[in-house]
Order: sequence, then structure tokens, then C-alpha cells
Amino acid sequence: MIRINDHKQQDLFDPWHFLSPKRKRLLDESWPGLFREHLLCELPVDQLRPFLREDFGAPSKELYTLLGVLLLQQMMDLTDTKALEQLSFNIQWHYALNITEESDSAKYISEKTLWHWRQVLIEQRLDQLIFDQISTKLAAVFNVKTGLQRIDSTHIKSNMRRLGRIGIFSHTIFKFLTNLKRHHQDLFATLNAALVDRYATKKALKAFSMVKPSASTKTLAQVSADLYELVEQFKGQRAVIGMHSYKLMQRVLAEQCSVQSDDGNPRVVVKKPKDVPTDSLQNPSDPDAAYSGHKGQGYQVQVMETFTRREDDSQEKPRLNLITHVAVEKANAQDTDALMPAIEASEQRGIKPDMVLADTLYGSDENAQKAKGAGVDLVAPVKDGDNGSAYTGMRLCDFTFDDSGRVVCCPVGRRPENVRYKKKTKRFAARFDRGRCRSCPHVDACPIKPGKNYYYLWYSEKNYRLSRRRQFEASDEFVDLYRWRAGVEATMSQYKRLTGVKRLRVVRLKAVRFCAALKAAGLNILRAAAVRAEQRKSEDAKTGALRPAFMLFSIVKEPIGRWWHKFMKKLSPKSIGAYGTIKMAA
Repeated sequence: MIRINDHKQQDLFDPWHFLSPKRKRLLDESWPGLFREHLLCELPVDQLRPFLREDFGAPSKELYTLLGVLLLQQMMDLTDTKALEQLSFNIQWHYALNITEESDSAKYISEKTLWHWRQVLIEQRLDQLIFDQISTKLAAVFNVKTGLQRIDSTHIKSNMRRLGRIGIFSHTIFKFLTNLKRHHQDLFATLNAALVDRYATKKALKAFSMVKPSASTKTLAQVSADLYELVEQFKGQRAVIGMHSYKLMQRVLAEQCSVQSDDGNPRVVVKKPKDVPTDSLQNPSDPDAAYSGHKGQGYQVQVMETFTRREDDSQEKPRLNLITHVAVEKANAQDTDALMPAIEASEQRGIKPDMVLADTLYGSDENAQKAKGAGVDLVAPVKDGDNGSAYTGMRLCDFTFDDSGRVVCCPVGRRPENVRYKKKTKRFAARFDRGRCRSCPHVDACPIKPGKNYYYLWYSEKNYRLSRRRQFEASDEFVDLYRWRAGVEATMSQYKRLTGVKRLRVVRLKAVRFCAALKAAGLNILRAAAVRAEQRKSEDAKTGALRPAFMLFSIVKEPIGRWWHKFMKKLSPKSIGAYGTIKMAA
């Protein structure tokens, strides 16, 4: 049967009565209390119903518990074995998941069951739904202001062995031969015996990791020729060409080699390293991983979070910086392509920022224009060497412009004689007096160019926009605003240290997305719990300041009450009742 507990229903008797007030307070003030009170009921259990049958198999585990365990596992960066131990014996997990029964059906899940449901969540992309619902709920509970946000990325190392080019060829061939022998023994028997001896066993495969540098060129030519031979041998076999391992061989051949046939005989030529694309296969065990010259092999995750501008934390109520967006890409993806998807995703969820702080890689003119069109101000430095910034000495941003984009004066204060704008090319042409420019001591460093009768400054609308942004970068307003971007680096540090996202235990893009999203949700939970603890600590401190007054009042209230009763009795005995109340005349 399908089990879904209603965690919003109140219990007639407190199921946690065995906890002392101090222990219960500790649970309530940490992440288990926050999770139980606000987040447990937000888990999308209804999305699992299509994958369950009422009439099949043993009774199902409670669905909130299943999803909760998968989320907490990523939050704590635990293996399957460790996660199930926590579920079985850890009272924090029991409290967070509201497990009140002492039974194996409530506090035990097999590793097979855990693996099965994790695969369901990965394939159905429910990880993104869990992240969205958790972050949206926390934003509502903590009244998070989403107008100010910042974005950055961090690298995720792939859970695979790093291979050289010889290793990529040899391991891909080994994977194909292993699968071919398993599924098509008759076709495997037709292979060249010498080729099989070189690759078909792990012992033979190890020889390729011990190739001397002097023999690497010869060995690389051999493995590339063998791979080409296998691809050609089975390209007409329908049963083979559909195999994943065969498609990997085709991919390696296309990425790493070129086939030449000058004399009619095909010849395999290995490409130079610089000609190999960055998204080429790095290891057949993880075909989705890519390569970045700056970061290495694997993936990268884009993270956008809210922030609050405050100078003195001691004078303000602690506020939650909430991760609002998380997206996993291949390592070779460009940060500039990640900004607008993040803004669009946040807009769909109703948490679109008014301003986004980002580093230079996000700050292209195209991004700034698109963000502006979406109603978002992008605050990011302009990349050096971008159009309009390649000048030596004076730059276009040293000139003064009016609001229409026309030059008002040059860096030394001289006004142009005329400024024209061509609509077709969307370019400006500022004309300066030839004689005055030639006599200027800064003419060699100025971006103007000599013409027949005048000196000219040509620039496009894009050059103008970039120049205005550079002028803004030099202002105190930009410096004061942009310093808040550095806080995202602390978030990335927390993300890697607390959740272990830097190196995951999974391969393939879907699985990496699952882990990254749930770990980001887990980090939000941990941060929210810390903020709530600080808020309650602050409230307790305010209450504690008044505690001596309350104690003094409790000591003196009875003597004062007795004195007041005697005083009123002496004042008017007839008008005072037995309980010290004044009798009113009829």
C-alpha cells in the first residue's frame, strides 16, 4: 500500500513527551526543528504516486521519509550506508522527519530501495522541484527580500580517473569489447585475436598506463588505428551500432582523429591537442564531463543568492541570505551564458531580482542589455579588451558624453566641431579641429584618428555603453555597491565545505544536477537554522535584560498588595469589600 502521513495533523498526546525540556529545546532551535515545522510538508510526495502500485509488492515506505532521507543525505554528504544508519538511530533525523513509531518499517530503508528512489528523482528532475519548494518556503518564513542578488560559479570535479589521450582510446575500446562479449558473443568471436589480447582484459589495459614518453607517439597511432578498425568493422551491424559503448568509440574517433585517404587507402591521423574540442570525452565512465583549461575536468555549478546591505550586524536583526537558483553545466560552459537563464528561472518563481552583482565574466554588454530589458540592473565590471577598451593611453571612457551618446568634450576639455550618428551602422563620428589636435601633447595616447581635414573619433553604440559603464566603475557609488559581491565567495566556501559538492560520488550530468540541487537546498536549511538560532538568541537577550525587574516585582508584589489592602480599609471601612474592591453606590 501507499503510505503518506499527514504531518500537519496534530497529535492528541505529544509523541515527544519523553524528551526533557532542554533536549527538546535543542532540537527545536536547530535544523531538525526547522525542518519538521516548516519544510517536511513541502516535499513533493504527490509526484511519486505514478511510480507506485497499490496492488504490487510489499507495503511501501512512508513517502515523506523517503524524500526526507534523500535530501538529508545530500545535506550531510553521507554515503548510503551512513544515511541509513542516521535514519535508524539518530534522534535528530527522527525529529526532523516526525518519525514517532519504534519499528523497522518506520526507521529502516534498504540500500536497494534508497537507490531505486534516487534514480526516480534523478530521471524525473524532481531534485529541481524539491529545491524550488524548499527555497520558496524559507523565503516566505524568513521574509527574505529578493531584490538584491549576486551570482557566481564553482567547479565540480568528476568522479572519474583522469586519463591521457592513450588512456581515453584504450579504455573506450575496453568498454566496447566487454559489452560486445556480454551481449553478442558470436560477433565477438569474429574479432582480430591480437586486438582482443591488447584490450580485452584489465591486465592488458594496465600496460597502456605505463607507456614511456619516447613510445607515446607510436602507441597513440596504434590505439587510434585499432579504434578505427573496430568502428569500421561493425558500422553495418544494427545490433552493434545502437550500443552506447559503440557510440562512444565513434565520438572519440570524431573528436580525436581525422581520417585521410590521399592514395585511396584510409589513414587515421591523430589531431593536435589544440584542435580537440573542450567538450570531448574525458573518460568513458562519465561521457558528460567536459574539460576547462582553467578548472580541469568535470562540471560547474551556477549559484545565485540574495544578500542584504548592512554595515553593523550587531544593530540589526539577523537576516537570511538564501540561494535562489542553482544550475549545473559542463566544465567548458561560459559564465556569460548563465546569467539570463538564472534571471528567467527566478522570474518564473516570483523571486526575480531588481539588481544582480556579478564578476567580469557575466558583465558582457549583451547581458547588460538583456538584463535591462528584463527589468534587472546588472552591476559587473567591464572586461578588459572588450570593444572600446583596446586603446592604449586614453580610452573612450575618458571622454565626456551627453545622454544621447554624443561626445561633449575630449579628456583635455576640447569640444568637437561636430558629432554625427549613422543609423545604418549605429556608429558615431566626432570631428575635432586638426590643428588643435596635432598640437595637443596627448595626441599619441588619444584614440582619435587623423583624417584629411580633421581628426575623428569613431565609436559604436556598444562602445558608448561600455564607456559609460567604465565611468560608473570609477565612481564611489560603484565601489560601495560592488563590495557586496565578495560575499558570494563565502557562500561557495560553505557550499563546498558543508555539503561536499566539490567532489561528488556520482557520474553523469543528471546525477550531478540531483546532488548539486539537493545540497544547495541543504545549505539553505543549515543557514536558515543558524539565522533562526541567532534571532531567538537576540530575543532571549532582550528578555534577559528585563529579568531582574521581573524578579524584583515578584518579590515585592505581595507585601505591596497587603499594604494597599490595609490602607484602603483604614481609609473607608464601610466602602471597602472583603476583597479590597470599592463598592459602588446603587
